[in-house]
Amino acid sequence: MAWMTRFLTAVAFLAIGVIFSPETFGSKSAKITSFVKLAHLLCFSTAWGAALWVTFIGGIIMFKNLPRHQFGNLQSKMFPAYFMMVGICCAVTVGCFGYTHPWKSSSTAEKYQLGFLVSAFVFNLTNLFVFTPMTIEMMKQRHKVERESNIGEEVGWTKNQDVAKVNPKLAAMNKKFGMIHGLSSLANIMSFGSLAMHSWYLAGKIDL
Repeated sequence: MAWMTRFLTAVAFLAIGVIFSPETFGSKSAKITSFVKLAHLLCFSTAWGAALWVTFIGGIIMFKNLPRHQFGNLQSKMFPAYFMMVGICCAVTVGCFGYTHPWKSSSTAEKYQLGFLVSAFVFNLTNLFVFTPMTIEMMKQRHKVERESNIGEEVGWTKNQDVAKVNPKLAAMNKKFGMIHGLSSLANIMSFGSLAMHSWYLAGKIDL
């Protein structure tokens, strides 16, 4: 996680530098601009597609077909990688958009778009470094209590709520886990929404 933090920090500072001082990174030749636009589209589409799949398709399929504890353990390995990848893609997209739309000369609409991209980046970082570690730790603790009650291997909807009615410790864990997981889900949805706003902006720029 330490190398990941340093890498994302470096990418973030590079993106900020590009936004506010694009001339530092060289003249805008046609080849460089084309490369930057390509990187923008590839990184944005990767972030958008990953967010769409994980949020609305992949997670639901896994939940309906895997034993619940197995599903949770898989999510605990997948989500850090997911948030890291989307965070890096958002940072690159921010830098590329800032390069082609310098802050000083950008229109109001372009500044709003930059704000949406930065928001997506920040929401992903918050999930990666704050909510996801907390969620995983609480999940492991709750799994331990559930195994003591012989639940957690069922597929789909859980027996957790029935057991929690007679197990105050599990009920308290459910409440805390629900709060943290809810904040993580909200941050993910806000990131997805920010990317959706940028997709609408790009659609208006494409001449098919």
